[in-house]
Amino acid sequence: MALSSMTGFARADGVVGSAAWAWEIKSVNSKGLDVKLRLPPGLDAAEQAIRQKIAGHVTRGSLFANLSVKREAAASEVRINETVLAQVLEAVRLITERLDVRAPAVDGILGIRGVVDVVEPEETEEERMALQTAVLAGLDKALADLVAMRRAEGAALGAVLNERLAEIAALKQQAESNPARRPEAIKARLAEQIAAVMDTGKAFDPDRLHQEALLLASKVDIREELDRLDAHVAAAAKLMGTGGPVGRKLDFLAQEFNRETNTLCSKANDVSLTAIGLELKAVVEQFREQVQNLE
Repeated sequence: MALSSMTGFARADGVVGSAAWAWEIKSVNSKGLDVKLRLPPGLDAAEQAIRQKIAGHVTRGSLFANLSVKREAAASEVRINETVLAQVLEAVRLITERLDVRAPAVDGILGIRGVVDVVEPEETEEERMALQTAVLAGLDKALADLVAMRRAEGAALGAVLNERLAEIAALKQQAESNPARRPEAIKARLAEQIAAVMDTGKAFDPDRLHQEALLLASKVDIREELDRLDAHVAAAAKLMGTGGPVGRKLDFLAQEFNRETNTLCSKANDVSLTAIGLELKAVVEQFREQVQNLE
């Protein structure tokens, strides 16, 4: 599987019957999958199916999906309420007979509330299902385009991350071959420190002095940190080669990189080794920042 970023945008639209629909989907970074939907009235029943489709394509990111539907204005229908009209006409007849007045004109009768209604045609169940089917198919297309965009960005991120991993491996090798790590260099540095202490004129127990020297030598040994950096580089490379939603695992490895680098810097017994450690910290931070964008 390919690496994917968490940012992307896609749009899909179409027409079914008298309705024109359009999907707009965008996603940004998030710790998990957070889907925000905006649906027009009448399509609430499709929400569960929509969420299932999204979850089938995207596993991480804050995703905003907006569906808009515009219907062409249909011809209104004029409906006469026969029951009300009959009651009105009967009332008119009674009034005109009793009062001996002229019957009202037709427009007057039609103007009475309830006699005539102008209604918009209602959407049939077949039309509603056809629209729902069309927008779900359109969602599939939009999600496919979104995934393609996220993978394209993921490929670019992968290239950058591989460069950072190569830099980490190279700096680790520099630290491993640094002259300050050689036993003779450590011995010479310890000898200088001991000589400086002895110049104070204080007496020291030779056995205790030997123990302190061994302790100091063990404190500046970075063999374990170098081995762990090697293991983390290999694990990160394997994850990136596997692809898919590996952002969380790589983020964890970035934290481990940082932990080993901090320990290396604290153990450094020479300015040259400290400089390598600081440069390593900078590259690890760059790696971590880019990993935050991966799904």
